[in-house]
Formats: sequence, structure tokens, C-alpha cells
Amino acid sequence: MLIFATSGDLPFGTLAAPGAGMMPKVMAGFMILFAALLVLGAAQSAPLATVDWSDRGHAALVVLVTGAAAAAYRGLGFLITMTLLVFSLLVVVERRRLLPAAIYSVALTLFAYWLFDKLLRSPLEPGLLSF
Repeated sequence: MLIFATSGDLPFGTLAAPGAGMMPKVMAGFMILFAALLVLGAAQSAPLATVDWSDRGHAALVVLVTGAAAAAYRGLGFLITMTLLVFSLLVVVERRRLLPAAIYSVALTLFAYWLFDKLLRSPLEPGLLSF
């Protein structure tokens, strides 16, 4: 609801010419919708006390690695950070072999760079590589 209040001054626009307020309002609307669906479906789920928490170490590792990548993003840039993120998730968290993980990390990052930077012309953080 706070997003609706703070983006109220921004023009919504149309689908053909979206305004600055369209995306915050659409995203907030989806978040409210999905939250309502979660609340409505909560009665059918098992109680929290019966949830198996044996995988909490794995989940904490994913959060830790992702948080480190978010902190390093501006300094290192997109290419280095995303390569290290994917490589760390594969090797440290998922315990995959080094060489296939390295090849996959570089290939996935280069594809994402091409897609967002070249094809969609979305600005990405250059970081250390500065290009």
C-alpha cells in the first residue's frame, strides 16, 4: 500500500506509452494479489511446527552467497559478479565439479550480458571491466 501512496504523483500512462508510475503500481498490485492468495490458501497447508527444517543450512548458504553478490555488484560489475555468483552457487552450495561449473557460469553470464546489454539495451553495471 505504501508503494501506491508514494507513486501516486507519478503518471500512470497507457500501455502504448507507460508512465513512471505504471511499473511500481503494477508490481505492488501483483504483490498484493499473491499475498492474498497465500493468505487464502494457508488453511490447506501443514502447520509451521510440522515443517522439516533439515535443509536450513543449505537455504542459509544460498542467502549468504546471494547477499555477498548483491554487496559486490557495484564494485565488481555485472560480468564478474554474476560469474562468481553462479560459480559459487554451483560449487559451494550444490557441490558440483569445478570445470563444468566454471564453463556453465561463464556461458550463462555471457548469454545474460548479451540478452540484457546488447539485445534489450538495458544498462548493466560495468564495474572493474569498464565496458
